[in-house]
Amino acid sequence: MLFNSLDFFIFLPIVFITYWFIFYKKNQVQNLFILSASYIFYGLWDWRFLFLILASTVVDFFVGQAIHSSDSDRKRKLWLWISVIFNIGLLGFFKYYNFFVDSWADLLSIFGYELKSTWTLQIILPVGISFYTFQTMSYSLDIYYKRLTPTKDFISFATFVSFFPQLVAGPIERASNLLSQITSKRVFNYTQCTDGLKLILWGLFKKVVIADSIAPIVDDIFANYGEYPASTLILGVSLFSFQVYGDFSGYSDIAIGTAKLFGIELMSNFKFPTFSRNVAEYWQRWHVSLSTWFRHYVYIPLGGNRVGKLKSIRNIIIIFLVSGFWHGANWTFIVWGAIHAALYIPVFLMGRNRIYMNNVVAENRWFPSIIEISQILLTFFLVTFSRIFFRSESITDAFGFLKQIYHNFTFESYSHPLGYRMIDYFILLALFVLYEFKIRRDERSPFKFKSKIVRFIIYTLVVLGMLLFYDDQIDRSFIYFQF
Repeated sequence: MLFNSLDFFIFLPIVFITYWFIFYKKNQVQNLFILSASYIFYGLWDWRFLFLILASTVVDFFVGQAIHSSDSDRKRKLWLWISVIFNIGLLGFFKYYNFFVDSWADLLSIFGYELKSTWTLQIILPVGISFYTFQTMSYSLDIYYKRLTPTKDFISFATFVSFFPQLVAGPIERASNLLSQITSKRVFNYTQCTDGLKLILWGLFKKVVIADSIAPIVDDIFANYGEYPASTLILGVSLFSFQVYGDFSGYSDIAIGTAKLFGIELMSNFKFPTFSRNVAEYWQRWHVSLSTWFRHYVYIPLGGNRVGKLKSIRNIIIIFLVSGFWHGANWTFIVWGAIHAALYIPVFLMGRNRIYMNNVVAENRWFPSIIEISQILLTFFLVTFSRIFFRSESITDAFGFLKQIYHNFTFESYSHPLGYRMIDYFILLALFVLYEFKIRRDERSPFKFKSKIVRFIIYTLVVLGMLLFYDDQIDRSFIYFQF
């Protein structure tokens, strides 16, 4: 069930009304209901994969209990490894099995050994498996590091694992935030609900008007990169940056807004990364739940930046390579991760990786300075360049894309594959960037204006924009569902 589908807009009001007006008296009953709704939500994709979520839930629930009650570090570590091996094994089999088999065959062929057949399988990737396995695993890790006491309430824990607003594409929540809210009594809050509806509206706008409208252009350019000049290829990858941002941050806004309707506050996943002044700030603002997960559970256990420059650089490289591999079973994602490591390390060595942690660009000014604009444009260029590998189907295609830019460095106008005017998209994106710059101080308040007239005009334009740009012929699935 997609957030931007008619099914969801029937499903959500039914769940909301039942949750608050029928099962509002007892927290346990509310949790059981939302758990059932979450399983229905996920099962409509493929009911068979519900057993994977249930298995991951059961394993980490009992592993958490066992870690907490163990009387020796050896036993605690053994139970933790059961959780890690189970979840990584689950993820590895469904997501990476064929990748490793094919890579092994390719490696042997380099040395002259050609395999007559490989043992690849026709495996369907379960939607959201990269997200919920990390979420359940973090629960066991937090108990192991004594940051958390395990719950004895299986229903609440199962709800934490499968909470439908963030089940299939995050944010990847930690139990200290989400589970603690699920086990607590929730009371209907009108302001929280209206704030949630505003976030849902803004998320839908970013998905329908920004991401989906750009998608046919990006798909055409990347599918036919050999036929286009450099100007068109640069246009294609630049538009992809806006597409993937609108798509994924739009999903996150809808997820956070939907959770608010049920009295739950999820962590922010995007904090206007378009206005980042270096790559380090970009990763503090882009897919925040994933980058914080890797920082807490991989980077810091490796020693973080407290182990000397060389080992810190090693840790940075590991983090970005693992992050790239998390995104997909393809060498393109590993190269994408390596590029970001190469971009991050100079910022780290200059000691500028943490200077923008607690402020936004032009925080107390109407406009950024020339230096800030230059920093933003450079960061956007570097991040966009890396996305050639992120978007390409293979390493060959990525280098072919780059080669075509180099060998056909000419500038020609581009014609939309569906015949629409390109100037309309440029105006739309310019207005979108300006609007996001206006609201950059608070990612959870997209319509925070004192004037009721201004709010009414913006609401009207947002709704009209979605009606105007909605196209039933476009694939409306979210990009990060494939991860």
